Amino acid sequence: MTLKLCVAQLNFIVGDLEGNAQKIITAAKDAYADGARMLLTPELSICGYAAEDLFLRPAFIHACDDAVKTVAHALAGLKDMTVVVGHPTGGDSRTRSVAVQKRFNAASVLREGKVVATYAKRELPNYQVFDERRYFTPGDGVCVFDAGVEGARIRVGLLICEDAWFEQPARLAQEAGAQMLAVINASPFHVGKGYEREDMMRQRVQQTGLPLVYAHLVGGQDEVVFEGHSFALDADGTVAGRAPSFKENSFVVLVDTEQTATKIVASVEPVRTPEQDLWDALVLGVRDYVGKNGFPGAILGLSGGIDSALVLAIAVDALGADKVRAVMMPSPYTADISWLDAREMAQRMGVRYDEISIVPQFEAFKASLAAEFAGRAEDTTEENIQARIRGTLLMALSNKFGSIVLTTGNKSEMATGYCTLYGDMAGGFAVIKDLAKTLVFKMAHWRNAHDPYGTGASPIPERIITRPPSAELRPNQVDQDSLPPYEVLDAIIDRYMENDQSIATIVAAGFAQADVEKVTRLIKLNEYKRRQSPVGIRVTHRSFGKDWRYPITNRFRA
Repeated sequence: MTLKLCVAQLNFIVGDLEGNAQKIITAAKDAYADGARMLLTPELSICGYAAEDLFLRPAFIHACDDAVKTVAHALAGLKDMTVVVGHPTGGDSRTRSVAVQKRFNAASVLREGKVVATYAKRELPNYQVFDERRYFTPGDGVCVFDAGVEGARIRVGLLICEDAWFEQPARLAQEAGAQMLAVINASPFHVGKGYEREDMMRQRVQQTGLPLVYAHLVGGQDEVVFEGHSFALDADGTVAGRAPSFKENSFVVLVDTEQTATKIVASVEPVRTPEQDLWDALVLGVRDYVGKNGFPGAILGLSGGIDSALVLAIAVDALGADKVRAVMMPSPYTADISWLDAREMAQRMGVRYDEISIVPQFEAFKASLAAEFAGRAEDTTEENIQARIRGTLLMALSNKFGSIVLTTGNKSEMATGYCTLYGDMAGGFAVIKDLAKTLVFKMAHWRNAHDPYGTGASPIPERIITRPPSAELRPNQVDQDSLPPYEVLDAIIDRYMENDQSIATIVAAGFAQADVEKVTRLIKLNEYKRRQSPVGIRVTHRSFGKDWRYPITNRFRA
């Protein structure tokens, strides 16, 4: 017996139930016409992932139930076609005036107009960006269903995402007669995560002796990105198929049970580098945030520095040069090479470029405050005024023309507060918020050596990459005036913020105690800034977003 199945690796929009249902219907009909008799859609495909507190609204759950019925009805005429659809279901009941949660992260098996089985996710993740225990009740069932034509069907064990990271759900499906495992997923990207999934699923395959097909979501949703990278494993754990990453795809898999062991045949995309994955994640994150939220384009301040240069390159790859505008806003401290490099990069990228001096506004602010500041030396106050003038100008252009402001701050700055509230932090989307400064340099080099979207090789002038970073808010300023070297700074941030190492542990690893205490103190002091920063793309296993939930008022110092 051979089953031809299709993984609908699709980009859904949270809350667009009608649009998501139609995508599933179209994918199922196309797959059926191509000879497939089974379609797998990702986790919560009906509503998109993650719908967050929409799950708490009874009207939302009821609408999702109706959307599942719509899909089932539309596919009623496809004889022997089995479609797996992810969706929330259930609701709240009351016992002695206490609300009892009975919502489930579920998947339904549809065939010829009917729901023939529904499975509720057993293992609910509640770490990193996941909040599933806030919304759902764990299931306790097993789902094994038939797929294929009458008289030649294959028994398929269904799991949802986290279920497959534990032994019991897969073992129960095997004991119930499954000949293969189908795992539907919505697992947010971070660098290296796709191959971690393959390794973990290999453990499930080796435990059960069953081949496995992994159907994964693709697309950007607020701060998270889903990279696709659906795959199939043979019964011995070999990668028998791998779908493209960061793009929609109908991933076709042939499952042959006529051999001694069930055999899988599919196309295999080559292994990708971490830099390639990271770039595509940033591009997809920008494209979907701008597109799904209806912005006509993007605008950013182009300073002649590496952060804004990298953001511009990402934005053009994501949106096209015609939808991106760059504005250079020189101050009295802007070096000539900053003008020259910003102009050159804008020309290379083919974007609209404007220069608006902030000198008149800066002088006006200083004049207005002269009496109040009499007798006091200039300090960060005047530096912040410059940044806030720029933020005001960008937001005015955004309001007038509708384009979203892309902020250009990196993770090192977010960690230490080397950024200005209502200044360079002003905007709607923080593209490189989760990239440490050292990674910013690395990705600038990578993009100059590659042209993945055909927008022009080497978009970033070399001098932008090689010159010492500076905010240019006072004479002869460089970042290292007030911060440790970025190699040291980023290593401390990685250990303390991303991996929860203590100050003592980091010092014992060879870092200077003064550097460690300074950096960790800055991380704690600047929580109030991060709470007011725009949402940004998560690309590491711990970002300053849902991964990081610390109190602003906090005296713990270890």
